[in-house]
Formats: sequence, C-alpha cells, structure tokens
Amino acid sequence: MAEHPKSRILIADDEPLYLRTTSALLRKEGYECVSAPDGNAAIQALASERFDLVLSDLNMPGNQKLELLQEHRQRWPDTPLIVVTGAPSLPTAIESLRLGIADYLLKPVRFQDLRNSIERALAQTGPRASAGQTPVARSSDAEHFPEIIGESPAMQEVLGILGKVSRADANVLITGESGTGKEVVARAIHQHGPRAERTFQVVDCTAIPESLFESVLFGHAKGSFTGAVRDQDGLLSQADHGTVFFDEIGELPLPLQSKLLRLIQEQTFTPVGKSQPVQLDARFICDTNRDLELEVNTGRFRRDLFYRLAVIHVELPPLRQRAGDALLLARYFLKRLQPEEMRVQDFSPAAIQRLMSYTWPGNIRELRNAVERGIALAGSDVIELVDLPKSLSAPGGESSPAAPVAAGALDSRGQSLQEAELEYLKSILTTNQGNVTRAAQQAGMTRQGLHKRLKNVGLDARDFRT
Repeated sequence: MAEHPKSRILIADDEPLYLRTTSALLRKEGYECVSAPDGNAAIQALASERFDLVLSDLNMPGNQKLELLQEHRQRWPDTPLIVVTGAPSLPTAIESLRLGIADYLLKPVRFQDLRNSIERALAQTGPRASAGQTPVARSSDAEHFPEIIGESPAMQEVLGILGKVSRADANVLITGESGTGKEVVARAIHQHGPRAERTFQVVDCTAIPESLFESVLFGHAKGSFTGAVRDQDGLLSQADHGTVFFDEIGELPLPLQSKLLRLIQEQTFTPVGKSQPVQLDARFICDTNRDLELEVNTGRFRRDLFYRLAVIHVELPPLRQRAGDALLLARYFLKRLQPEEMRVQDFSPAAIQRLMSYTWPGNIRELRNAVERGIALAGSDVIELVDLPKSLSAPGGESSPAAPVAAGALDSRGQSLQEAELEYLKSILTTNQGNVTRAAQQAGMTRQGLHKRLKNVGLDARDFRT
C-alpha cells in the first residue's frame, strides 16, 4: 500500500491506454487520481483543484512548449512534478529541471519505478497543505553547495542547474576537461539529492580490465570461471537505493556498453555464473572528458546508451573561463592543505597576479598541486612567485593549452617530440615506481590513456617497479 494513501495525483497524457492503465494501477495503491487527456485539460484542472503531485507527459497538446509545467510551477510551486516521456531530449530535460521537477522518467517505465518515484517525491513534500493555502512565487535562488567553490558567472550558472538536478532523480552526464572537478560535482548531486543517505558507488571505467568488468561490477558465483574459488559480490551489491557513478564512461570499451545499457534500462543485473537476476534501484551519474556526441557519430559509443546517460547534461567550464575563481580556489586549498594553525597565510602580490593570469591547462587539479608545492617551499608566511611551479613562476608563465604538433617536430633543444615524450613517460614511471594509476594522475590523463601512450612508445610499467 502506498505511503500516502489519500494523496491526489493529476495524470496528464495524450495516450489513452497509458492514461487508463496508470490511473488504475495507482488507484489500487490507494491514490486518488484525476486524468487529463492533454495539457489544456490539465491546466483547467489545476485552476480549480488542489493536487499533491502532477504526473505529466511532455509532447502533447497544451504542453508542446512545457506550458503545463510552467503553469503548475507558477500556481503551486511546492507541489512535486514528475515527467514521464517517450521522446526525451536534452533541451526539454534541462528546461524541465529548471522548473524544478522531482523526476524525469523515460517510457516504457516499470510501474515499480514509477511508484518509487512518486513515493520519494511525496515523502519530500510532506502532508498536503490545507485547502485554503494560497499559491506563492517560487524562489529562483540556486541551492547552496559549499563543496563547490566559484563565484564566476560560468559557475553560478552551473550551480543554478545543480540546485535543480540534485532534487530530481534522473540520470546525469557530467562533461568537461580533465581536472575540472567532475567527481566533486557528482558527489554533490548525490549528497544533496533524495538518495543522500544511501551509498555513492564509484565505478572507475579506466581501472577495470575488460575481461573482468562483469565480475567486478556484478559479482560472480564460485566455479563460474578459472580462479573463482568462492562467491564474490560485485560493486553494485551495496548500491541499491543509492547512486552509481561511472567515472570516465567514455573509456568504456564498446563490447561492454551493451551490458551497461541493459543495467540502466532494466535496473537488474545477473552475477556471473548465476541465473537469478538481482534488482537494483539506483540513480546513475557518469562523467567523461571526451566529446561523447562525437564518439557516437564515429561509432565508438552507443547512441542509445548516450541518450540513457544524458537525460541531464552538466558541462563544467575550464578554469580559464572562470575569471576570478582561481584565487578563490587557491585560498581554499591553502586552508585545506594545512593544519588548523596555518603556517602560510596568503600569497604575495606577484603570486596572486600570476595565479589569476595563468590559463591553467590542467584546471583545478593543476592549481591544487601548485598550492601544495607552494606551501612546502614557502620560506615565510606568504607564498612567493618563486615557490610556485616553473610553468607559473618563469617569465611568460601565462600559458595556453598545448597545440597539436606534427610528428617529427623538434622542441627547443632540437629533440624530437617522440623522444621528449619517451623521456617524460620514463620520468613519471620512475617517480611513481611503475604505479600506472599514480603516474596517470600526475600526468593528468586517464589510466587507460596512459597505457595507450606506453604501448605506442614501447614501454612496460612493470620494468619500473622496485
């Protein structure tokens, strides 16, 4: 039986069979349902009646341009809206989130998933307001995310979107250059969302060998393959009712994408060697520094999987487009990377000028490393320009991302770039004693990307282990 047995739901959809079936199923759960065959009828119902929740299709008369959602949000800003659509698109998804919807579901949707979404939405709003309550204007203030630092217009726009995305339960794709803080944003969406009390399960797509992906993700039964000496739970085993975060989804090999698509569509998985599927109620958040639309067009990424992942798309701006945020972030890291009794208090005027003028090709990750180095080398209570990395402290330190160069080109010492790359890769492998994960982090690339570089130049990380 539903948790809110007397809640009134307005269901608006121009598909008669879906409308009748959904209304009948929800009534069996104890809800009071009012049906509207299109957006115009739903708007008329909203003008005269009070509802606890609105369940609406998008592409129908009276809601082609989200008129129904806009009217409802204006009249009853605290009443949750759930969108169920068979024609998803990024513009309508983003605009729906701006209007503060509680969830964005794709047809065909399982009734269990719809019921769970309704119960979550009603649980957040609490008991129905009194019949005499007057509609009020909805606040447009973005939700505050203390873990995300930024006052630039570019970041304020992102924060405004996140304030709405986090309250919904739709799948989210986060894109942006390496080092822009995609995982931080993913965690913030989870922590400020309806699943905050549940697990945030990270799946690093660059760290799992293709041959072991199913076992690592889904688990396996004893004897299902050579070396399977006991039953083993996978990464998803503790993720039910929580969030699954696929880090660097663009690195996922094409043969594994169909398995991920089935997981997201059906919200079930079957451990290797077992026959009984396991139910998984989870939200999916993914990130990548690749252009997935380009990957789709070139056949390296499944189009159907892309649309399932990118119900909501959040693009993070590079640090060079966030005027003034570099200094805010630098001072944030200055406090975070030191004990409470700070030895280093600030940056010198020259260091501040360079922090703000440098274009940060490595984005926030590069900035954090620069501050950490400055703290270690500072000879007083301020970080001087000379304490920062050479890329910043040398004359002309304002940099820009490296441009592509032709094979065989020479650097300033007359050394070919292939030779220079070989020396660099040897250096980071030596520094990290052959640990590919740490070396990739130092180089600002993915683990899989570093493996490809090593293969191209004929290096084996195992040769550098001590």
